[in-house]
Amino acid sequence: MKKIYIFRQFNHRNGLRLTIFFVFAAIFLFDTPPRHAQSLRDALYFYNEGRDAMLNEDWYAAIEDLLECLRQNPAHAEGTAALAECYYALGEYDQALVWVRKARSFARMNMEIANLEAFILIANGHLDEAAEIIKYVQSREPYNRNALFTAAELDVARGKAGDAVKLFREAVRRYPDDRRILISLALVLGSLGDTEAAREYIERAEIKHPDDYRVYYYAAYLASRAGRINAAIQDAERTLTLRPDFIPAVSLLASLRYRSGEYEEAAALADRVIAVTHDDTNAWLLKGMAYGSMGREGDARMILEKALGFDSEDEFIRIALEEFVIKTTRIEDPQRERWAAYHFDRAQSYRGRNLSAEAIFEYRRGLRLNPYAKERLDYAETLRMLGYPELYLEELVFLRDLGISNRAIDDRIETYTALMSNSLAKRWDINTEELQPHWNIAVFSIVAQSAFYHTDAGYITSQYIKDILIHDGNINTPDLEVRQQTFASAFRTAREGSNTSNTMSPNIPDYFLVVNVLENERDLAVNAELYVSRTGARAGVFSVYRVGTDRLRNAARNIVEQLGKAMPFRAVLLRRAAGEGVIDKGRLEGCREDTVYQIVKKGRVDVQSEGIGLQYAEGDITGSFTPAQVGEELTSGTISRAGFFDLIAAGDEVVAKKEDQPAAANGTAPAPAADPELRAILRTLR
Repeated sequence: MKKIYIFRQFNHRNGLRLTIFFVFAAIFLFDTPPRHAQSLRDALYFYNEGRDAMLNEDWYAAIEDLLECLRQNPAHAEGTAALAECYYALGEYDQALVWVRKARSFARMNMEIANLEAFILIANGHLDEAAEIIKYVQSREPYNRNALFTAAELDVARGKAGDAVKLFREAVRRYPDDRRILISLALVLGSLGDTEAAREYIERAEIKHPDDYRVYYYAAYLASRAGRINAAIQDAERTLTLRPDFIPAVSLLASLRYRSGEYEEAAALADRVIAVTHDDTNAWLLKGMAYGSMGREGDARMILEKALGFDSEDEFIRIALEEFVIKTTRIEDPQRERWAAYHFDRAQSYRGRNLSAEAIFEYRRGLRLNPYAKERLDYAETLRMLGYPELYLEELVFLRDLGISNRAIDDRIETYTALMSNSLAKRWDINTEELQPHWNIAVFSIVAQSAFYHTDAGYITSQYIKDILIHDGNINTPDLEVRQQTFASAFRTAREGSNTSNTMSPNIPDYFLVVNVLENERDLAVNAELYVSRTGARAGVFSVYRVGTDRLRNAARNIVEQLGKAMPFRAVLLRRAAGEGVIDKGRLEGCREDTVYQIVKKGRVDVQSEGIGLQYAEGDITGSFTPAQVGEELTSGTISRAGFFDLIAAGDEVVAKKEDQPAAANGTAPAPAADPELRAILRTLR
């Protein structure tokens, strides 16, 4: 009986447990799966909604839907990858990389997600990592369409656009109707200057996809880059006929209207962009530049100031605003003091870090805006610290003449005047303020050149370079219109000014510099081509590629430095006394004690018809000049005649021997590592 009782007790307890088990099992079997299935259905719904928003390029709505998709199903690989695409489209490449790597962890064998990761890695600048993924994809699927596209994009990022053309041509051969590949090939060919081939492929895309608004947008861009403004306007308008709310096309059309001189229409189109994206700084810049071109300088200044409020680090907006302030306000205007303060603060910061050369640059920019600023004394002090006592004294005297003086300044003037009593200028009785530059170089931008990111970037950069050259004692920039419609008009402007024998006239360019800018939101490439004004032949090419903050500032300075170094040594014999003389060049302009220079008869030195260099007859060489004392702006030395008769006279030119001149070939400087504008426009392709 005891055993039976125990057995019954055991069965009772286990029966209770079994009952509980079956209850929970029923809940799981008949309730949980429907909830799980509902979550999956919801995830699919939000994923599809997100994809629809992506097709309409409503990235914010797409991100909202896709995040909800992932809340319902955190392991949704396609939704995670789509979220990466959205962040990529918004330019948030770091965040895009986080999501695409998460997507790959869910679908390691999905080659399309792998391609997306490679594409995002390229945008982040991780080119070697991208190359490894592309290699992996192509090892598994040798003719994967997206892998071909991504490999070509990698070549573009590495500055190998020619190799990218080969890959895109192969892709076109395999997929002749693919819109993205046809457009990509056209864009790369256009960046290489092969406008006819680019036109052929974009027209093929138009034939294959006649109702796709995006095709006409890229056709408008290509025509714009090739300088075919009217054709570009037609394609942009066709884009907006098919898709009236496509803001990139509105922006492009606004830029085209501006470049064709239709400033009111350009400003109205900029307002359309601003109505949709209020903080679009490029739209504000375009509007400000358009108002300035219409003669409404006050409105232009206010508009550009508002644009700068959205992005205080945008150099193009700041420089454009400063140029309007310089050109349209009196020197005493309080606005000048306000905008100059920005540069003076930066100068002080550089001085505090012992970066004197950087401080000098900022002081000069600030003084360009506000010449009467008290910070001129700090600028003078920086010159003294760099070892230029004569320039220091000149600045102090200038301050005194302005009425900005005190006992300390007067004492310094007296002290340094005494110290400079035995300077070359005093001994030879030369007023250094009357010294003239030896090269006249006009600076132009071509209106027809494309500007994908900042409107009129070429003009703004050209004007900036011209302002920097004001402080170059060796180069004068004639007062000629910077904005030129075509290369032909730039050549005509320079040549008509140079059609005289007076090569030292400040309004007659020896050369003209044509500045072009290619950029995206992170990178900047400035290309400056130098031409001989007399012949129009190309003399040299100066290129610079910069990323990060201050990229325009640093790029423009680098172009000026390259240009200065490329110019041959050229001076004038100001005075002579028996076997001694003094020339109007010192260590500021690169005069060296260990070099013997040639003296050539006055008026016999000319600019070469091609390349950078000087030409003169051997019979016009009258002697040689050997430096003995190199000052800041003057150099004295010994004179030796070349023949039996002493034909050397004041006013003769002093030049470096031909073997000592810088390389003066026709100038084919290496192209930038990559075309940032091409990379930016390729990223917009989907």
